[in-house]
Amino acid sequence: MTEQNVVVIVLDTARADVVTSMMEEGELPELAAIGEAGVTFSQCFSSAPWTLPSHASLFTGVTPSKHGAHAGHKRLEGDNETIAEVFRRNGYETVAVSNNTWISEEFGFAKGFETFRKTWQFVQSDTDLGRIARTEEGVDKLKAVGRELFTGNPAVNFANALYGKFARDHHDDDGAKQTNEWITDWLSERGEDRPFFLFINYMEPHLEYRPPERFAERFLPAGVSSDDAIDVRQDAWKYVADKIEVSDRDFTILQALYRAEIAYLDSRIGELKQSLKRNGEFEDTVFVVMGDHGENIGDHGLMDHQYCLYDTLLHVPLLLSGGAFTGGKTVDDLVQLIDIVPTLLDEVGIEAAEFQSQLQGRSFHPDAESDPRNRVIAEYMSPQPSMEALEKRVGVLPESVSRYDRSLRALRTREWKLIRGSDGTRELYHVTEDPGETDDLVESNPDRVETLERELDEWLDSFERADDSSDVDMRQETKDRLEDLGYLQ
Repeated sequence: MTEQNVVVIVLDTARADVVTSMMEEGELPELAAIGEAGVTFSQCFSSAPWTLPSHASLFTGVTPSKHGAHAGHKRLEGDNETIAEVFRRNGYETVAVSNNTWISEEFGFAKGFETFRKTWQFVQSDTDLGRIARTEEGVDKLKAVGRELFTGNPAVNFANALYGKFARDHHDDDGAKQTNEWITDWLSERGEDRPFFLFINYMEPHLEYRPPERFAERFLPAGVSSDDAIDVRQDAWKYVADKIEVSDRDFTILQALYRAEIAYLDSRIGELKQSLKRNGEFEDTVFVVMGDHGENIGDHGLMDHQYCLYDTLLHVPLLLSGGAFTGGKTVDDLVQLIDIVPTLLDEVGIEAAEFQSQLQGRSFHPDAESDPRNRVIAEYMSPQPSMEALEKRVGVLPESVSRYDRSLRALRTREWKLIRGSDGTRELYHVTEDPGETDDLVESNPDRVETLERELDEWLDSFERADDSSDVDMRQETKDRLEDLGYLQ
């Protein structure tokens, strides 16, 4: 077995078209350097449009229908083996650093990791007082802290509460700085001969967009200050429910802030690479950078990353460097995030026959014998937030919003894309001629629709689907933190 380290980095909410254009314009020098040394996959697609099911697919190499983690069942259950478990069983030190509450042990993502670091806590604990310290005031804060302080270890809880109030809740950093500091210390202290598998979720491109001022100023339109930009409303759910208006100018500003967040994260990735190099680890490392899903910033009349399966949410960046991934090539083959698991196992020489039998992904390693994909598939198993949660947050919903109360599946080839809803709706786009998916051709191409539907149904019939449809209990503190991030429960 090759003694290679593996680093997998998720740029949470990074969409491919924005990252690609910024790389081409010289705005992401660190990612560009990774691409120049390695391989860029220009046609990579997620299996789901939001964090929990997308990461579940990334970790297991299977789609949401098979692993069963989605808005209707918010947990990756134990019968789904993960890549971290495989690496650990084969002698790797396995470490994760998460900045997103969904990616935590509470939702089944810590399996196989010897170390699982949550940056929203100063001392790692199951009790999370950070949200209370950040959001409550006066007597309410004292009451809330009093209720929770003596759950578990009071000293730990108090430390985390202070951390959430005074340290972690930066206005211009969603954890990347703390992530890199922790990893730098871990690298210098680990004293291990074993290779490591390191997973990182960076949150910066996620709503709300609050980049450091020096980055925001590089991208904002003329005449718009950083202070002006931060005042633009970023309430995706009120916008979706027609409770607020967001002008074209506002969306231009939000798009600029989003680009600034990605540029800031690019600099932090460069910092991470330097830490690996200083500790003599980078040359023996396969370095993977991807998005887990994209983002709508006014696209298709939406904000955030829910309620649709358009390429704005599914088309994600993917770059690999190290090992067999060299030469600065761009590969235009269709690939999915579920393909990363078998590809990495091929790269490090782990066979894991039983785990491989679980996979729906196929290796795109240069030495793999698998054929290139002729289509990719994505699933949105149930709306997140539900109509009930949305109404609780924003008030009575207009009738038009009910169209989002459905599940969706999409099948995409190089030329065509079919989106099928549980409400009986069908959409068809000729994506080579209409990459923005603005011209629905479903009425004029019934034969094409029938062919793609048949292929989708044959795929669904080819495996046993998970029957997880029950809601999963989560702690109130977790619900509150998810709402801080814009996820309504």
